[in-house]
Amino acid sequence: MEFGSIIQLFENKTILITGATGYLAKIFVEKILRVQPNVKKFYLLVRASDAESAAERLQDEIIGKELFRVIKEKYAENINSFVSEKMSPIPGDISYEHLGIEDSILREKLWEQVDFVLNFAATTNFDERYEIALGINTMGAVNVVNFAKRCQKIQMLVHVSTAYVCGEDSGTILEKPFSMGKAKKGTEKIVIETETKLAQEKLDQLHSEDVSEKAISAAMKDFGLERARTFGWPNTYVFTKAMGEMLLVHLKETLPVVIIRPTMVSSTYKEPFPGWIEGIKTIDSVIAGYGKGKITCFLSSPQSTLDVIPSDMVINGIILAMVARSKKCSEIIYQIGSSSRNPVRFSNFHDYAFRYFSANPWINKDGSQVRIGKGILFNSLPSFHMYMTIRYLLPLKALQVANTVVLKKYEEMYRNLDRKLKLVMRLIELYTPYLLFEGIFDDTNSEKLRKLARETCPSDEIDMFKFDPTEINWEDYIMSAHIPGLVKYVMK
Repeated sequence: MEFGSIIQLFENKTILITGATGYLAKIFVEKILRVQPNVKKFYLLVRASDAESAAERLQDEIIGKELFRVIKEKYAENINSFVSEKMSPIPGDISYEHLGIEDSILREKLWEQVDFVLNFAATTNFDERYEIALGINTMGAVNVVNFAKRCQKIQMLVHVSTAYVCGEDSGTILEKPFSMGKAKKGTEKIVIETETKLAQEKLDQLHSEDVSEKAISAAMKDFGLERARTFGWPNTYVFTKAMGEMLLVHLKETLPVVIIRPTMVSSTYKEPFPGWIEGIKTIDSVIAGYGKGKITCFLSSPQSTLDVIPSDMVINGIILAMVARSKKCSEIIYQIGSSSRNPVRFSNFHDYAFRYFSANPWINKDGSQVRIGKGILFNSLPSFHMYMTIRYLLPLKALQVANTVVLKKYEEMYRNLDRKLKLVMRLIELYTPYLLFEGIFDDTNSEKLRKLARETCPSDEIDMFKFDPTEINWEDYIMSAHIPGLVKYVMK
């Protein structure tokens, strides 16, 4: 098999993107528009009440981002006509049949014109309400594959998942699909129809008890975590994404499908410029909290590898996987990460963050500088719990039973501290499987793509689509691109 030209695949093609306001979706759209301006059309599905609201989201949350700076500079005063020609926002929601596209004429138009469907839509909250996560991550995949199968010119469906659908596996984690209904622990079979029924029954029960919406939300989050852990997944996000993969493979029939499993996605490495990021990603919540002086202790084992991969490398991997699938390659799952070829440990991240924020202290709103220390590192959850108990929980309880006059005076402060402690403990509970993760993601299929590209692509295209993690100098990337980008675009 030979790749030939990569950019030619997208020439005069019509592409439907779900979750178009999401981080990776935007980077994919920008990349194709920049390297292949002869793409015919992007239809961008966004959650919006009507066409006007969808158009506003296109301007505010996609085109209006710094990410599109290079394209705006290229087209200058013609940027508006270029955008209107190449990008059409569509109000919709993958939780519904026909992707929530109510305009029947528009649906027919899409079914006639679309060549590629890329499903980026997801809720990535680890403890999302169960019925919401099922609707988007699981049943959303069903709605997308059913829509794609009705497209008359469809060449393939690309589904973006996550490498952490593996659960808490250790050792080498292979690029292989899930068996329908197979749990990661126990002998009970996962029946997805039952899961959706249980979620609805739980929701109906809560509504019948006339409890507050806040209580309903908390209960549905807890229920999702309970169901995930019953079958061996650590949280609602990866459990519902795993079920989405199961259904996608089960229902695809003859539809060409590619499943992309990135690891922890970070800021851009090179394109369109280094360091662009949007929103707090998994490891970034720790970096941001540390830089602002709000996190002074950490949980990580010496063996834990943080499998981080820059977002533009993920997009390059997606593009090469699409080229391979168009050439009838039989592989459908690609894990895109760094742990198997260029691993970086939490201790490295900790050191880089310490050095960066020591040299570039965070400035508070009042103008004061935050001075950080190295912090305390715990290598097990019990040791962290013990520290939190001795350092915070026991003194708090002692104060609560102290002089009632004193308690009255400071009760609001104590309540706030108590809420913050509960939040920290819940976050630690959710993040522990990743902070102590010791698995290595096999990327044999991804390496085949890299090799084929080097050997069979035009020389002027090879550098445009690199996603080789061995090229990353972690110290330089984290300190010169990633953390500065995090400070500029997120922590601001």
